[in-house]
Amino acid sequence: MRRSVLAAALLLALPVAVPARPGPETAPAPRPVAPVAAVVESSLATAKGQIRQFAFDGNPDTYFVSEKNPTKDDHLTLVFDRPVSVRSVTATTGRPDGTDALGAGVLEVSADGVEFAEGAKFEGGAATARPGGPVRTVRVRLTEDLAHPLAVREIVVDSDPAVAVFRYPVEFVVDVSDAPEMKAWAERAARVCERQYPMICDELMSDGFKPLTVIRMTLRKDYKGVAAAGGGRITGSVAYFQKRPEDVGAMVHETVHCVQLYRGRGNPGWLVEGVADYIRFFKYEPGRIGRINPDRARYDGSYRVTAAFLAYVVGTYDREAVKKLNRAMREGKYTAELWKGLTGKTVEELGQEWRRTLVK
Repeated sequence: MRRSVLAAALLLALPVAVPARPGPETAPAPRPVAPVAAVVESSLATAKGQIRQFAFDGNPDTYFVSEKNPTKDDHLTLVFDRPVSVRSVTATTGRPDGTDALGAGVLEVSADGVEFAEGAKFEGGAATARPGGPVRTVRVRLTEDLAHPLAVREIVVDSDPAVAVFRYPVEFVVDVSDAPEMKAWAERAARVCERQYPMICDELMSDGFKPLTVIRMTLRKDYKGVAAAGGGRITGSVAYFQKRPEDVGAMVHETVHCVQLYRGRGNPGWLVEGVADYIRFFKYEPGRIGRINPDRARYDGSYRVTAAFLAYVVGTYDREAVKKLNRAMREGKYTAELWKGLTGKTVEELGQEWRRTLVK
């Protein structure tokens, strides 16, 4: 009995490990909320090079300027993909030298993009609104005719979640003078390409590269192909897109060419087109590439066939293979030896290996 009592006393004296209760220091960190995307619209045409997205790119040295002097109710509007809780929004107007600052205008906000409320009047070229609630749309609106263009330096939104500024500002200028009936389609395609532009630039970025900020999209009745791009210009076939209006991906493909921006002519055409279709079918519209026939598939088959080959190399060997190949072509340094440096195998060996994976 005495031994049992003594053992029990010793057990009670020993420290007991108690599971820690979850507290602030042990609770899992909340997942970061992705910024909300936005588009910028205007009733005003853009002056040469001074694009709309410059008004929301986080850079006070760039700015939007209208082509003509605006009249009452003209506007520059920022539309978020979904409402966000906005603590404050500030719009600063005028050029860097202080000219063309806005005095006759209001900064408006809207929770639904339909009904707007005045947030603040412009004074000294700037206005700050503090909605303190959900906002979907921010609008700079003129309240009288101006004797100078509208210049908007920067719109700054303090919100939860944050709204992503345009990291690669771009504006697609649409020309449908040859087919006015295609205006709605072309404008929609242009907005899709503008939205995909940051993704394309990220996928094909290299040191020192500066993407274009203006791309011109023209639809022509006499163009016999599907679409082509060169020098920041995209030309599309009216007949083709009238028959296949759903094929906006063809314009995304051409936008990739505008980002590739190769200066030399020594790059293999199959790889140039393969990179463009890789971005299209594996980044913009994954799952829509269709079946690749293993009996006919060649790594240099171009377009979607080479795109599928590139996807295999990316997934099997090097996640940045396309970016590295693109950089080499952009710098005029592409050679077939690059494949061995990336994967340890020749491109022919990789092609044979890839073809075997297509047989089911």
